[in-house]
Amino acid sequence: MSDSIILGIESSCDDTSAAIIKGNSILSNIAANQAIHKEYGGVVPELASRAHQQNIIPVVEKSFSKANIQQNAISAIGFTRGPGLLGSLLVGTSFAKSLAMSLNVPLIEVNHLQAHILAHFIEDANPVPPTFPFLCLTVSGGHTMIVLVKDYFDMEIIGKTIDDAAGEAFDKIGKIFDLDYPAGPIIDRLAKEGNPDAFTFNKPKLENYDYSFSGIKTSVLYFIQKEVRKNPDFIKENLNDLCASVQKSIIEILMNKLEKAAKDLKVNQVAIAGGVSANSALRKAMEDNKERLGWSIYIPKFEYTTDNAAMIAMVAKLKFERGEFTDLRTSATAKYDL
Repeated sequence: MSDSIILGIESSCDDTSAAIIKGNSILSNIAANQAIHKEYGGVVPELASRAHQQNIIPVVEKSFSKANIQQNAISAIGFTRGPGLLGSLLVGTSFAKSLAMSLNVPLIEVNHLQAHILAHFIEDANPVPPTFPFLCLTVSGGHTMIVLVKDYFDMEIIGKTIDDAAGEAFDKIGKIFDLDYPAGPIIDRLAKEGNPDAFTFNKPKLENYDYSFSGIKTSVLYFIQKEVRKNPDFIKENLNDLCASVQKSIIEILMNKLEKAAKDLKVNQVAIAGGVSANSALRKAMEDNKERLGWSIYIPKFEYTTDNAAMIAMVAKLKFERGEFTDLRTSATAKYDL
């Protein structure tokens, strides 16, 4: 089974990606991004699905070429069934079904969120993979949750956002600052030149492990409106400090709940996953807290944080070993429970 070669296809949002895995080793991980959404300040579903149709064949072909693998050598095809944008998912699902049928290989459906977490088991994702049980803070543009991972396919969501996700908060606040989309990486870059203690914003007070990010967005908006009335150039003159202060607030919200969960559940294996796990301040917070809290931490390589097909291929490989296949009647789904 370790010699199985699997093609993974990811198309849940605006990145078209294909990867080939052999064992736990990624032979190729190709992605095509969609720059057109910057013009609209967010992902436009119709434009995203059209771009996937244009990108998927070249991306898959390049993935095979880079891996130096022939199509008839693969053992199975894994694809993102959901959650995500339905139009985008339909492109990847339809392509995966067609290719699997033409090559007469098994089809394996993958949960996108599960894949973010199990990306930690890719051979070069970490120096060593996590051991069970571990907690995984899964943070992306559309999801923020703390997951107790008991085994590869035994996961329990113990806390999640009740409104905006952390990535959405970064993007919406970035829009207030008149930054391009996606704003998260821009805020991260500008924050490095700013003072994180320059400004203070409201934080939610939830008793359990759940998150809320709509409050900080509103707090920033009202603060900016008040200051701009006094000085129209306020944002421009204080942009680095604003970004640093916002980033500090969001990371503190994330880490406080994660620390509480780890303490209450007595789990010291702690990981992060998803697009926001590429954030330098979140990574630093994990590093800074590991000795204080006695954590063993797992921070994935950058290329396995954003939406990518390597993580899809990793889950498909694990399911392949268990003989967990789907058939051609399967269909994409915008909502797909972990």
